[in-house]
Amino acid sequence: MERHGAHADQGHGRRGRRGGRRWGGALLALTAAGGLLLAGCSQGDSGGKAQDSSYDRGGDRPAPHPAPDGPRDTDRQREGEQDSRDIAPEPDHLSTFALDVDTASYGYARRTLADGRLPDPSTVRPEEFVNSFRQDYERPDGDGFTVTVDGARTPEKDWSLVRVGLATRAAEDSGERPPASLTFVVDISGSMAEPGRLDLARSALATLTDRLRDDDAVAVVTFSDEAETVLPMTRLGGHRDRIHDAVDSLRPAQSTNLGAGVETGYETAVEGLRKGATNRVVLVSDALANTGETDADAILERVSASRREHGITLFGVGVGSDYGDALMERLADRGDGHTVYVSDEEEAREVFCEDLPRNIDLTARDAKAQVAFDPETVAEFRLVGYDNRRVADEDFRDDRVDGGEVGPGHAVTALYAVRTRPGAEGHLATATVRWLDPDSRAPHEETGDLETDALGASVWRSGDGLTVTATAAYFAEALRSRHPDRAGALPGAPALGTLAERAADLAARTEDDAVRDLAEAIRTADRLT
Repeated sequence: MERHGAHADQGHGRRGRRGGRRWGGALLALTAAGGLLLAGCSQGDSGGKAQDSSYDRGGDRPAPHPAPDGPRDTDRQREGEQDSRDIAPEPDHLSTFALDVDTASYGYARRTLADGRLPDPSTVRPEEFVNSFRQDYERPDGDGFTVTVDGARTPEKDWSLVRVGLATRAAEDSGERPPASLTFVVDISGSMAEPGRLDLARSALATLTDRLRDDDAVAVVTFSDEAETVLPMTRLGGHRDRIHDAVDSLRPAQSTNLGAGVETGYETAVEGLRKGATNRVVLVSDALANTGETDADAILERVSASRREHGITLFGVGVGSDYGDALMERLADRGDGHTVYVSDEEEAREVFCEDLPRNIDLTARDAKAQVAFDPETVAEFRLVGYDNRRVADEDFRDDRVDGGEVGPGHAVTALYAVRTRPGAEGHLATATVRWLDPDSRAPHEETGDLETDALGASVWRSGDGLTVTATAAYFAEALRSRHPDRAGALPGAPALGTLAERAADLAARTEDDAVRDLAEAIRTADRLT
């Protein structure tokens, strides 16, 4: 069975335990000899078979070097659209990435399929498909994470799927969390007039106004060709009618000057900053910027002081059948936040009225994960997705390097394709998560291990959580492998028709509406291909 690591308060913690200690010296020797702990060491981008160089090598085959001056994690650039075979790492058996709780890619793919179109492969991020489904990981009692590592074998010889699950404590009732100061930056450009955009936002924000507590505060900023603060930071207690009036006044206007909207939003958030509260900018937009500054880096560079000095995070809510996925995702990355996509009133109410009030607080800042695969048992491996979350291995414990922000009630899943050595037995992998306390910035770590004898005999006969994860990952890889620079599916991938049948059986067994929706999306994709 998988094992959950013990909590290590500060410093490096009890990393790797018995498996890590057995071969950690060999890795250190390799590092000293060649300096080969390079950026992006396990983020293969395309889903190839065992012979495809997009898989991370386990030490028995050569791999090309990345460019010596390649991008660093601090830039968090969108490299998912670049063929990872150009930046394949040296075989160091380490995989390091920043945590990600985004789900927008999956939501937008479902909307696109429902409209009778296959999603653009460049918008398909497998980690967001995987993280769109509830998991049953054990959760910690306090702040921090639990680490669950499990896996099962695929039909392809010697290949398994290994799942790393990182879970925070359950979300508290809204009455037990710190107060919130939320600045809503709402796109009122002409494109937002389409049904399912601004009307959806108005309805959800009105309901949210009734759900927030009296000691919470809300500001409203709108933008079209220019930005305007419609409502300065206003406490809910005694002022709900005023907030409702501001929300009801939202009407579509002209162009989309998203840069001005974000800049004004952060200025408004800083003006209404409250100590001891969670201060967040909530951007609601189709992200189809066409006026003013349209580059995510340039937009957020203007508000970098607000982000760094005041810890204001950005929550992006995407809407619309035409949606600027790349821009919104990049804004959330650089804004220390995350993104979701909503396509109907039910989803909007769930995001604004259930998830947002419950998960306003943060439990971890700059969270990163590092998975160490044992070279005695693992020949090669590949992390599925997280292409633009890669972190240089040596930066794992450099707390100046940006990670991901995670709140209570979240679970983060990373899935690996792993080729074990024939007949290998013993320790397979150690997963470590490192994060900073949101208030004190003190570092903490947690670890978990996996042995080869704990691998299930089949992905399709494993626990429901692992099978759902595998199904979502296979689906994402099938959609994005249509890209000319991508090299096929994960090991053991079934045809889409077969995958749809397996998903339907899984939905019937779990009685889970989210899995039922996944099965329907796969069926639609199969018809469209």
